[in-house]
Amino acid sequence: MAVAVNLGFPRIGANRELKRAVERYWAGELAVEELNEAAGSLRRRHWELQRDAGIDHIPSNDFSLYDHVLDTALMVGAVPERFGRIESNGLLATYFAMARGAAEAPAMEMTKWFDTNYHYIVPELEQGMKFRLTSNKPVEQFVEAGQLGIATRPVLLGPVSFLLLGKCKADNLNPLTLINGLLPVYEQVLAALAAEGAQWVQIDEPVLATDLDTDVIEAFAAVYQRLRKAAGALKICLTTYFGDLLDNLAPTLRLPVDAVHLDLVRAPGQLARALELAPATMSLSLGVIDGRNIWRADLEKALALVEQAVAKLGSERVMVGPSCSLLHCPIDLANETKLDAE
Repeated sequence: MAVAVNLGFPRIGANRELKRAVERYWAGELAVEELNEAAGSLRRRHWELQRDAGIDHIPSNDFSLYDHVLDTALMVGAVPERFGRIESNGLLATYFAMARGAAEAPAMEMTKWFDTNYHYIVPELEQGMKFRLTSNKPVEQFVEAGQLGIATRPVLLGPVSFLLLGKCKADNLNPLTLINGLLPVYEQVLAALAAEGAQWVQIDEPVLATDLDTDVIEAFAAVYQRLRKAAGALKICLTTYFGDLLDNLAPTLRLPVDAVHLDLVRAPGQLARALELAPATMSLSLGVIDGRNIWRADLEKALALVEQAVAKLGSERVMVGPSCSLLHCPIDLANETKLDAE
């Protein structure tokens, strides 16, 4: 039987509970403990909802108080120097200062997350910067779900995408020159997840659906050799979305990972080639439900893609899920009272 997976869940809450809690915290009306309690309540509700819906691979670390790219920047210690004094007040103060700014410390830039309406905080990169594990959020939220009896698949923004989505202070800096300093942090996180009993980890590399130079493709090969070694028995699902991998498909399927996720809503035509190229040890994760809008899926079309994959690979090597994280969707249409009848 094919495996039901989800890549990410909307974090805001069915009634925008997260937005209200964060804004009250900023206004000084909510203590940090109360903010954390509100966030934890949402995570628990979302994990339980997915478990009850029969999802086999439920994501964790997809939840964020502000932005998942900002979460990653904090995780790896990519905190611009101007926020150094704020850091002494705790990670949460630093986190929100990076997003919103503080006295004499302008906020980091925001830009569009690929071609969506979501905006992310742009990591700031400079020559010689030192990365270190600063936030253990991926492990903490995996353990948190486990304490509820829910085994999850932690989600990480991949190291190559993290660097390529950043902004270099110097025009002549190639962000990939920073990769060797960054990877030890990811290796630490993977080893810690494995030690806590995680079976799978989801590593998002959305830049694979963009035009990439040869040096980037070569970097992917070297990076994932290291991550594979660090992960040990922890299985890696490399996740791509927002488009067709085109020339990047073949090298992606050669990476030492256990599964590759493909966006088959935007690019259903890449499935046939992927089925021919996928190694016998690799599973394919099929993004057949649009993760970017609320419209009803064409289930016959989705089922045809799944059946095509199962016929070639067998059901045990096929995962079925949305094209991307459900971050972009409302949680419950019952709360959307102003939609057209159609």
